[in-house]
Amino acid sequence: MSFNLDKTLEIIPELLRGRVTGFWEKYTEKVTNGGVLSDQALQQEALKVWAMSDFVAQACIRYPEMLDDLVASGDLQQRAPDEYYLSRLTARLDGVLNENQMIEVLRHFRRREMVRIAWRDLAGHAELNEVTRDLSNLAEACTDLSLQQLHQWHSEQWGTPIGAGSEAQQMVVLGMGKLGAHELNFSSDIDLIFSYPEDGETTGARRSISNQEFFIKLGQALIRVLDTNNAYGFVFRVDMRLRPFGEASPLAISFDAMEDYYQVHGREWERYAMIKARVIAGDRVAGKELMARLKPFVYRRYVDFGAFESLREMKAMISREVKRKGLKGNVKLGAGGIREIEFIGQAFQLIRGGREPTLQVRRILTVLEALRGFNLLPDYVVDELTRAYVFLRDTEHRLQAFADQQTHLIPKDEEGQQRLAFSMGFEDWSRFEQMLERTMQRVHEQFEQVFAAPQTEQSENEALDLTGVWQGGLEEERAQALLEEAGFGSGETVYQQLTRMRQGRAFLAMGTEGRQRLDHLMPLLLSAIGQCQTPDETLERLLPIIEAVSRRSAYIALLVENPMALSQLVRLCGASPWIAHQLGRYPLLLDELLDPRTLYTPPKRDQLVNELRQRLLYGPEADLELQMDSLRQFKQANVLRVAAADVAEAVPLMVVSDHLTDIAETILNEVLELAWNSLVARYGRPQCGDELVCDKGFAMVAYGKLGGIELGYGSDLDMVFLHANDSSGRTTDGEKPVDNAVFYARLAQRIIHLLSTQTAAGILYETDMRLRPNGASGLMVSSLEAFESYQHKQAWTWEHQALARARVVAGDAGIARDFKRIRAEVLGQERDREALRTEVREMRERMRKELDKGGAEEFDLKQGLGGIADIEFMVQYTVLGWAHQFPDLLEYTDNIRQLEAIARRELLSAEDVALLSEAYRSYRARAHRLTLAEQPTRVSHEDFAACREAVTRIWRQVMED
Repeated sequence: MSFNLDKTLEIIPELLRGRVTGFWEKYTEKVTNGGVLSDQALQQEALKVWAMSDFVAQACIRYPEMLDDLVASGDLQQRAPDEYYLSRLTARLDGVLNENQMIEVLRHFRRREMVRIAWRDLAGHAELNEVTRDLSNLAEACTDLSLQQLHQWHSEQWGTPIGAGSEAQQMVVLGMGKLGAHELNFSSDIDLIFSYPEDGETTGARRSISNQEFFIKLGQALIRVLDTNNAYGFVFRVDMRLRPFGEASPLAISFDAMEDYYQVHGREWERYAMIKARVIAGDRVAGKELMARLKPFVYRRYVDFGAFESLREMKAMISREVKRKGLKGNVKLGAGGIREIEFIGQAFQLIRGGREPTLQVRRILTVLEALRGFNLLPDYVVDELTRAYVFLRDTEHRLQAFADQQTHLIPKDEEGQQRLAFSMGFEDWSRFEQMLERTMQRVHEQFEQVFAAPQTEQSENEALDLTGVWQGGLEEERAQALLEEAGFGSGETVYQQLTRMRQGRAFLAMGTEGRQRLDHLMPLLLSAIGQCQTPDETLERLLPIIEAVSRRSAYIALLVENPMALSQLVRLCGASPWIAHQLGRYPLLLDELLDPRTLYTPPKRDQLVNELRQRLLYGPEADLELQMDSLRQFKQANVLRVAAADVAEAVPLMVVSDHLTDIAETILNEVLELAWNSLVARYGRPQCGDELVCDKGFAMVAYGKLGGIELGYGSDLDMVFLHANDSSGRTTDGEKPVDNAVFYARLAQRIIHLLSTQTAAGILYETDMRLRPNGASGLMVSSLEAFESYQHKQAWTWEHQALARARVVAGDAGIARDFKRIRAEVLGQERDREALRTEVREMRERMRKELDKGGAEEFDLKQGLGGIADIEFMVQYTVLGWAHQFPDLLEYTDNIRQLEAIARRELLSAEDVALLSEAYRSYRARAHRLTLAEQPTRVSHEDFAACREAVTRIWRQVMED
């Protein structure tokens, strides 16, 4: 054998050379001419690996035939395909007759594969993801295949377990922790939970036993074959302490018992543990059902910032245990260790996973990338934590691969330190130690930023003992004086409000945890309110919100944990009672206060579309109620963003209406898709005419404010529904066909139901269909042909005025083109201008008499003389009177751009158009503000005097002279 041992030893640190030489001598004593290691490159690789791992070296020496097999098969040099472990172990277990044989086969298989995994890792052939995946797949294959064989043997002895529905039962094994996440480490325990679908009894044996007894026996056998440590070692140490009620409970329980436990007794740390849970063995179909039943316990539908508090307490407990046991230098549990990275990711999963299904994943590196995508962690933090995790997990594996022992402690002896540094690719210990310390320090800094208890520094107002004021621990006069010192106008009134709240039903019904959180929040809230411009009014608006969210203390935790959210809450409620009312009705919106970057920057149209699709993507298609709630939450969140930007004057008026219109159109398009898909699934698609190529053959036409791209807060949607001409007399193509007209009528009803039904999340929009042909007595959906005929032959002038602001906002592009043509033809007819002017003027006067809510002291912004409606009627008269000459007057549907077209055609002077445009914008801006202040759209008679005078003058000039 040609082999220069001294030359190979040169690449190995001097402290490790003696041990490696000894291994080589023992190996060569058992093989001839170096065996499979006669190849020099493989010899050098083997000795390098042996320098890092006594476990691998000793296994190769004791079982040289195992090493021969690994080399001959090529398994040392190639990645394991997906089915590698299942196929290899299935072949090994073929013909096994009893537990003892199974125990021996499993241990030989485990040893071979652990050597293979460790070798590839230490030799640099495998990265972290491959190592953890292989270890997890090995454990899963051993567990699943063992369970299958053991179930068969137990059924032969005890009978087949049968459920209430006379169906055979099988066990479901949940892999928890790193096994569940495909992140198993080199010498890890496997945390398991055993369950089964239904209680019942076994059949087919001489004596039947309960299903629970059967599965307990089966679980005990599974633990035995995996966990028993004999002359051949063990397969995996099994830990069952994560099961409901821990070691005091039966080894296996039914699905119902599992679900009941987590609903009634489940604790925060168990939510944390369940994040990574995965079915790794047994009945996979039943296991999917079990995971679906447990999901609401883990991922709550609201944003749950109480998780920060719980995880902070868990980490403190772990830190105390590390300190008590003197575990300094622990790469898993120490400050800046692996556990802190996991806590960062899993905190956000617990808090937001119910709202963001993308976070419902198990692998921590995937979680970190999702947090980057949601902008919950900056890019540089994600990159830093990802590098740290890989470095620390590699370190963990090198520590454990040395002797196949579960350890996370950095060695204190010089040889151990040198081995670890060498295995991690460092020239010496000091360089590795510096990298380790720097890595763990940066992780801990990020952990502290995420988990450090907020609100710890007292402001000047907090030093006024507002805690004592809230908790009633001060004399009344002293408490009132402190409130006034904190900034409130009437300490007496505020003190009475706080007392009523503390003695109210909502507060008394709170649990201990909720009261503790509220006791923490209220002094902070009072301090923040006292520093705003209108503290007394702001407090009056905020107390109902606090009472509303007190039933779910996680919302209280959100405000305690996030000073930014608390400050934005105070700011917005101080600015707008409408916003305060929305937050009180829909506490889910509190989540929107966390990031001012998104709160005051409403998303653009394409972003809205993507956001809504993401919200609906992960919900079951058949769950209509969930879809409706998702739509409503989407609307509420985005309208809140617009309102916040509005009161902060971060966006101009026209952009506010654009955003509100974009939100409505995004929703309408999605509502049409939902309604369409539902009916098509039931009846099939409507068949179009022979020569007509159509999409849906249906379109939604918006009138009024939506049609004019001038939507306001709380605006109704004026709509008309149209279907294609050639669809009449035809049917759908499904198994239960209906006439196309019936299909479209039901489609319209479905759309209105989705928009207008009151759910726990409110309604989407009130809809007004009275502008359809023949009004309330007309069909819910008109054909294009009927609509065109009606507009030409029967429509009143006021209906043509409304048509000037109409456009298709959702549905078939072909119908949209036809509607645009019909609109242009109808509005472009030549008219008797004097008769037209008389009709428009008389209609406006009747409307003013009926609707003007102003008077001698107040001006109605919309209906008052010189108000919004006067401008709109002038524009509509001009469009109808001159569109036959100037078709470009019909290009747009909004008043401002119609006015611009009127100016271009010199139908009004540029100066008058500028006055009308400015008045229109000013009126609408004030109307938006009054809506947000929950006040009528009326102002003092002195307000807008110049605007009113100008509009009235132009009205007389255009409509009366």
